[in-house]
Amino acid sequence: MDLALVLVAFLAGFAATLVRLPPLVGYLVAGFVLHAFGYETTPAIETIGDLGVVLLLFGIGLKLRFQTLARPAIWAGASVHLAITTALFGTLLLGLGSFGLPLVTGLSPGQAALIAFALSFSSSVFAVKALEERDEATSLHGRMAIGILVIQDIFAVIFLTVAVETPPMIWALPLVVVVIAARPLYGWLLNRIGHGEMLVLFGLALAIGVGAEAFSQVGINPDFGALLVGLTLASHPRAAELSEKLLSLKDVLLIGFFLSIGLGGMPGLSALVVVAVIICLLPLKGTGFFWLLSRFRYRTSTAWHSAVTLSTYSEFGLIVAVIGVERGLMADEWTSAIAVAVAASLAIAAPLNSRRYLIFDRLSDRLRRVQRHPVQSDDAAIETGGARIIVFGMGRVGTGAYDELVRRRGDVVVGIERLSAVVRKNVKEGRATIKGDALDSEFWSRLRLHSEVELVVLAMGDQQANLEVVREVKKFVPEVPIAAAASYTDHVIELERAGVTVARNLFHEAGLGLADDACDLLPEKPAGS
Repeated sequence: MDLALVLVAFLAGFAATLVRLPPLVGYLVAGFVLHAFGYETTPAIETIGDLGVVLLLFGIGLKLRFQTLARPAIWAGASVHLAITTALFGTLLLGLGSFGLPLVTGLSPGQAALIAFALSFSSSVFAVKALEERDEATSLHGRMAIGILVIQDIFAVIFLTVAVETPPMIWALPLVVVVIAARPLYGWLLNRIGHGEMLVLFGLALAIGVGAEAFSQVGINPDFGALLVGLTLASHPRAAELSEKLLSLKDVLLIGFFLSIGLGGMPGLSALVVVAVIICLLPLKGTGFFWLLSRFRYRTSTAWHSAVTLSTYSEFGLIVAVIGVERGLMADEWTSAIAVAVAASLAIAAPLNSRRYLIFDRLSDRLRRVQRHPVQSDDAAIETGGARIIVFGMGRVGTGAYDELVRRRGDVVVGIERLSAVVRKNVKEGRATIKGDALDSEFWSRLRLHSEVELVVLAMGDQQANLEVVREVKKFVPEVPIAAAASYTDHVIELERAGVTVARNLFHEAGLGLADDACDLLPEKPAGS
């Protein structure tokens, strides 16, 4: 029966993806529907969910990069936003309670603060998926959003650590020391574990065995143990690979967590009024992110895209709510209420994110009024230095094209790349490369394209970015020829229809080149054969 319930949740999650919603919305809905038919959560489903949460925390630990969090806009902005949101939402909940509204009537200030604290988090699952869909995870606004999410996760883990029923045992501190001191051993094993199923088993052993189970034995929250063990490996060269290997397994196990929440039942009809009010507070949450980031002198476009990406309620906030209910800090019905709020916020955020560039274009004149100057150096204007050939995307394909163009036409080429590390690498190797994001609408208003530009080359892996370059270039210099590389035949056709002069399928061209070189190795074919 447990597997049947999980299968129903999977099908509901798949249906959610068909309408471009995160799968977790489907999992929650499946739980609510199954509960209406008399089904309840089981120990097996809760165990699956607990394992999913452990792997979620372990994965967060693997991804923590302290240099990413060093920006004041990230650590200070996230902290200030969390404090203000908790205070504001908590006060509003107490105010609603004074009107006799169900679910919030009789809330103590501490309970209201805890509920508001749970609502202050933004969805990591949604933000990462939304950024990856546009290939923006490494853009400036993407990195800002992810950094803020990491700070929020740290606050959540601190709560999970202190919200224990009994104080830690005397062995807790020695265990923490041993786990951290064993970091070289983890690294040594990771270097020798290979790339197959043993890598997955190694991650599970660390997250569940060393992290969750060992820490729970000494009275420390197992989620904190999983995060700490992941953090010890964050700087390892293979940390990203390990995280990627565990990603799908984590997502599968989290079905149990969201399903168990849904199986707890829908909040009552009267309580849904409070949920509706909570949903109406989402614009305030997004406005707070936008205002804070703009105060740190980031361009309004950067602040806007980061804020919209973060304008959700979070699965992590739902975890906080579950712990709060388990510790008797809030009523049981709050778990399902916050679950409905999370699902609704994601359903709203999905179409909003797909249209955020269009919305920004319409609001840009008003939004720019709050921009502070001078803007941050990594968010400032972009100059091409009068180059005649521009290469967008300075990865392996782009650098190869750049070098060949310089060989044939001289030093009249400039590369544009959105990744800072790639920009630095190319500059160090002597290529004129500047930082810019082709999917940033304000980037185009700052890029000085002049009539002397003779050629534009598109070497980015993202089809959406390539098409955006075509559209923008045609606005400024409509007659300039454009050459592009793509990974799929339908992408080549789409680029040609958009106005690209020459488009090539990378893999097809590579195959032709390989066959040509291989034929040179064959003996001459005898005449007449």
